[in-house]
Amino acid sequence: MDTPLDAVSPSAYDDVRTAPRALATEAVHAGRDDLARQGLHAPPIDLSTTYPSYDSRAEAARIDAFAADGAELEGTPVYARLGNPTVARFETALARLEGTESAVAFASGMAALSAVLLARAATGLRHVVAVRPLYGCSDHLLTAGLLGTEVTWTDPAGIADALRPDTGLVMVESPANPTLAEVDLRAVAHACGSVPLLADNTFATPVLQRPAEQGARLVLHSATKYLGGHGDVMAGVVACDEEFAGKLRQVRFATGGVLHPLAGYLLLRGLSTLPVRVRAASATAAELAARLAADPRVARVHYPRIGGAMVAFEVHGDPHEVIGGVRLITPAVSLGSVDTLIQHPASISHRIVDADDRRGAGVSDRLLRMSVGLEDVEDLWADLDQALAGRPRAAEVKGLHEAMI
Repeated sequence: MDTPLDAVSPSAYDDVRTAPRALATEAVHAGRDDLARQGLHAPPIDLSTTYPSYDSRAEAARIDAFAADGAELEGTPVYARLGNPTVARFETALARLEGTESAVAFASGMAALSAVLLARAATGLRHVVAVRPLYGCSDHLLTAGLLGTEVTWTDPAGIADALRPDTGLVMVESPANPTLAEVDLRAVAHACGSVPLLADNTFATPVLQRPAEQGARLVLHSATKYLGGHGDVMAGVVACDEEFAGKLRQVRFATGGVLHPLAGYLLLRGLSTLPVRVRAASATAAELAARLAADPRVARVHYPRIGGAMVAFEVHGDPHEVIGGVRLITPAVSLGSVDTLIQHPASISHRIVDADDRRGAGVSDRLLRMSVGLEDVEDLWADLDQALAGRPRAAEVKGLHEAMI
């Protein structure tokens, strides 16, 4: 006879919850472990901005504790800027997938990165060592010093020599946006010494790599991309140890870069299909990369060793004609959705990076970046093939209009 759920002791329940589980299982169940005991199947969405409290002395003690180390508040929530139960479910799930103690979610990936930089600068460690390429806005944030940081750009082999007494962070992205260049995260973490390594894992996701297992203290995601997976939510998240998570919660509370509960719900739902989506899209991307590599109209293809759903390629002809020629594929920024997107980094995502720096990082003016979705590979190839042939959509629309008149 099955044991009723309400007859299972809390300690026995906790043993089941914390037992090692496969990634696919964690993706479905992490952050939802308590639902059945509450008689629920789908996670609830808590939209409250504030919560009743009749014991102000106890609340004062809790606020003092948060101010001291940023620890998550136990018990009833206080105010949405301090934390939200729905968002907390997503944070718990993402931490489990990345293999870290904690995770802290923000309103966007850039808000998440900004919080990391502010947390380090608050301790007087304003210097950052970074490896190009990075996402264009990350590059701009570091280069412009908008948060009072100073950056030294180097290659992976030069990280140790670039460290200074005031270095608070080393940042890499692997596979990198948009060239898909990879770095040896374990070697980089070793070169960092005691300086925290921040690895942007947006492209790989925990399905393909878990940077914390290779020595990264901080794992950054633009959760807008694969974690959400459907192009309808904007968010960022940092997976890390609990000590650093406390600092990030304090920055989030002070600056207000909170994630909306509905976004937290959508992200938790997105995680449940993350392994299936990433593996299916990666298989299609690998096939398209192979076909592009064999196409005489393509000068070079970039595809990472670890795989993934991102493909970058340089064309012999005009890349703008390819963008203008797609019909099934959507010409748009962002990535990680169920549908395939293509964009020209030198014109959009990395336009804000100085042209010489951009080209020096391998982002050529003929480079196109494609985020492969879940469509059939033959349909995608047919669209790429005709777009590479150079007949822009504008010409097609003009011909249709002339035929109508």
